[in-house]
Amino acid sequence: MEFLAPLWLTLKVAALATLLALIFGIAAARALGRKSSLARDTAESLLTLPLVLPPTVLGYYLLVVLGRNGAIGSWLHDAFGISLIFTWQGAVIAAAVAAFPLILRAARAAFREVDPQLERAARTLGLNETAVFFRVSLPLAWRGICAGTLLAFARAMGEFGATLMVAGSLPGRTQTLSIAIYNAVMAGDDATAQALVLVALVVAVIALVLAAQALQRSRHGDDNAA
Repeated sequence: MEFLAPLWLTLKVAALATLLALIFGIAAARALGRKSSLARDTAESLLTLPLVLPPTVLGYYLLVVLGRNGAIGSWLHDAFGISLIFTWQGAVIAAAVAAFPLILRAARAAFREVDPQLERAARTLGLNETAVFFRVSLPLAWRGICAGTLLAFARAMGEFGATLMVAGSLPGRTQTLSIAIYNAVMAGDDATAQALVLVALVVAVIALVLAAQALQRSRHGDDNAA
């Protein structure tokens, strides 16, 4: 049962990282808006860099920012006594940064599919921009956002390079499934590595099946309501 600790930690890190990426991804997609321009396309390209950067490069920059000599890391340590390096919270941030572009791109595409006339109609009924977003735009775009969220969760579960550099490999504290598999392979413990790989595959398949069933039920519910 040695896989339980890294499995639980992986699920916790992936869930919290996906939640963070979802919040900031939706906010960024909404801020970028529907229309394309050089400035907006450049901003989106910069925000999606974690998707194409090597994980070790991403981990290095996170160390620079979150370390005690970094802008954010030094402020957190001096103001609150918080250190994110070699902690599971640091693993959450690393996974969230890696998963963020998937939600951003999916959310922006989903918002582009929302009919602007529906939003204008809501405004004419007296709704402010916040109400229009939560009562019209977001409900109509949720399927696309949900698809991005599922991909982000899978990405967060499998994150390795950035997580290893930021959080390290402390058994029971920061050692996720992917890191545990790597350590088992490096130690020549093929039996443990195969068991951990099997656990990771089973969890991934279960998550995808449950998500597909949830989406299918929601479609049936929308069809019945229509």
